[in-house]
Amino acid sequence: MTARHCPHLEGLFIVHNRTTVLATAIGTVLLAPAALSAEALPLPPPPRWEHRAPAVREAAVTAADLLAAVKGCAQISQGRFRTDAVAAAETVPVCGTTGAVHWTADMDIDCDGRPGRYCNKETDPSFTAMTAFQQSDGRYLSAEELPFIVVPARGSRWKHGDHGVHGGSVVAVIHEDKVLYAVVGDTGPTGIIGEASYAAAEALGIPSDPRTGGVPAGVTYIVFKDSKAKPIESRSAAVTEGERLARELVSRTG
Repeated sequence: MTARHCPHLEGLFIVHNRTTVLATAIGTVLLAPAALSAEALPLPPPPRWEHRAPAVREAAVTAADLLAAVKGCAQISQGRFRTDAVAAAETVPVCGTTGAVHWTADMDIDCDGRPGRYCNKETDPSFTAMTAFQQSDGRYLSAEELPFIVVPARGSRWKHGDHGVHGGSVVAVIHEDKVLYAVVGDTGPTGIIGEASYAAAEALGIPSDPRTGGVPAGVTYIVFKDSKAKPIESRSAAVTEGERLARELVSRTG
């Protein structure tokens, strides 16, 4: 090929070697059809991503929801209970509804069980190193680590086991607008009701000192019949099972 076949390149020969420029031009001419052919090929389709809807967490049952579900009282205890040893009046009944028993009382602080920094003989004059129920490893519960409630021991007023309430039963404890899921972890005097562990009080924002803590009224305890946190010492097991049972209770009562 000579320069006269590409007259549009003649102006370049003034500054470049004729052979080099001609070779470059030939290469450009020969490559152009290939480049055009590549550009004409259809583009690959974009990657197809599988659409996954975001996980939806069920709305938590509120304190108001639970209180509405246990409004009123169908009394199942044979009598009423005092809220502490010095209270003369027996004012608190144990009530029943489908799937649960409940009562509204005060909260005294239970520090019994395995001794620790906050629960021991020095911090609690009535401290005892035992609880009515034990962990899966055989040790007694820790009141300062595990949220649990105390139920009256079996007596003439109420035999809790006859109503599906046992060690490890799951409980919703309600104070003001807070809901705590805990377990039944200890028993107390047959005529007194309204007590929970140091850890339960802490979780609800209630003063937890075993000598001066607690609140005098306004705490609702809902025990889900025949329920069980496995193992009893697992806080997460109590929460998971408690949330499920709370939703069931609220749905049954509309």
